[in-house]
Amino acid sequence: MAKVKNTGLHQLLNIAIWITGILVSLAVGFGMISGTLPIWFIPDVITAIAGWIVIVLTLLGVIIAIVEKTGG
Repeated sequence: MAKVKNTGLHQLLNIAIWITGILVSLAVGFGMISGTLPIWFIPDVITAIAGWIVIVLTLLGVIIAIVEKTGG
C-alpha cells in the first residue's frame, strides 16, 4: 500500500474532520440533554445522563489530543 505524504493540505483536512467530529458529538450530547434528540424506549433521565457522558468524554478527548500534540 502506498504511503501518503503528510502535506499541509492533508493536515488541514485532518483538522477539519477532527473539528467536525467534535461539533457533531457536542450537538448530539446537548440534543440528548435538552430532550431535542430523544431515544425511543429509553427514559429521558437516562438519555440526559448519556448526553452528559458524551459531552464530558468529547471534551476530555479534545484535551488529551491537544496535550499529546503539544508533547506534554
